[in-house]
Amino acid sequence: MNPIKKLFDNIRPHIEEGGKFHAFHSLVDGFETFAFVPNTTSRAGSVNIHDAIDSKRIMSFVVIALLPALIFGMYNVGYQNALAAGILPHCQRWDLFLYGALAVLPKIIVSYAVGLGIEFTVAQWKKEEIQEGFLVSGIIIPMIIPVNTPLWILAIAVAFSVIFAKEIFGGTGMNIFNPALITRAFLFFSYPSAMTGDDNVWVAQESILGLGYNVPDTYTAATPLGQAVTGHISTLDINAVIGLIPGSIGETSVIAIALGAILLLWTGIASWKTMFSVFAGGALMGWLLEGIQVGDVTNPILWYQHLIYGGFAFGAVFMATDPVTSARTECGKYIYGFLIGVVAVMVRVLNPGYPEGMMLAILLMNLFAPLVDYCVVQSNINKRAKRVAK
Repeated sequence: MNPIKKLFDNIRPHIEEGGKFHAFHSLVDGFETFAFVPNTTSRAGSVNIHDAIDSKRIMSFVVIALLPALIFGMYNVGYQNALAAGILPHCQRWDLFLYGALAVLPKIIVSYAVGLGIEFTVAQWKKEEIQEGFLVSGIIIPMIIPVNTPLWILAIAVAFSVIFAKEIFGGTGMNIFNPALITRAFLFFSYPSAMTGDDNVWVAQESILGLGYNVPDTYTAATPLGQAVTGHISTLDINAVIGLIPGSIGETSVIAIALGAILLLWTGIASWKTMFSVFAGGALMGWLLEGIQVGDVTNPILWYQHLIYGGFAFGAVFMATDPVTSARTECGKYIYGFLIGVVAVMVRVLNPGYPEGMMLAILLMNLFAPLVDYCVVQSNINKRAKRVAK
């Protein structure tokens, strides 16, 4: 690593105040602090605890935890394309993965290019360090959208999210809503035909470098939750656990998501209280609403199917646990997560026009997270006051 360190040392005089390339100070500083742990320490007179890990390293662990779901999502993109074309038995697994990777990578590039470009510009304008939050958001955003989402629409949504859901609040650590979910919400409400339905939004159809196969124009690829709206739901739950079902790129495989969850819990980055409570709330509400009559259709989804279909598992593991937008008190994490699970299943069952629900549930609880923490803290204050009075 010494050559890289020397490279940054040689560049530094040129990007400092008055240097020829000072306009790129934030950009170079961001790359340097990502490659090396900063050796600066607090100069405060009070006692401080110093640790080698910082928020960039934490974000890196989250990105690593996302890789199993991303890699399998790439494979599933190729799998769904070959399945729709009717030639799946004749395809090599490597070809399926390669096709999916080539279809997904442009979305990752656009997400990072637009999001980081805006963050670099804002940081340089404010003469501040580059914030690291978009390291995670930039890879989550392509994973929670259909594979056929146009790149220009994705670019607009990312720009809207970074500016209005993050920078306008002060940047990383100050936002009240999850930026990745705001991106998806913007796409869902502004371009609904590109985000949902039983049409070909879930199946990549274009041929990439000679890979990919022609999909009939009449082919439909409804997700299991989409089938539930019409009262027809697949009984092959094993496909949902493995991930071989139509859906957003990174949200289909429960096994891949579980691998990421294990890493996040093992490293202590994510709260098991929030994660567990989301599943508990979803399971309870799913059980209570089993067989309920909604209009002319009886709810066909069993309680455990809510936990493995759609974006429920992905949202519980990677977005409900976001330390910036979730509850921060220990008791509040239970309440926050439980209500996300409850609201997500309520939206799924009681609103046939929107079969997913996880996005709205997390965004709603992002709004109420400070209130949950306030109530928990106030309750503790009242209990202590009573003990003192006794």
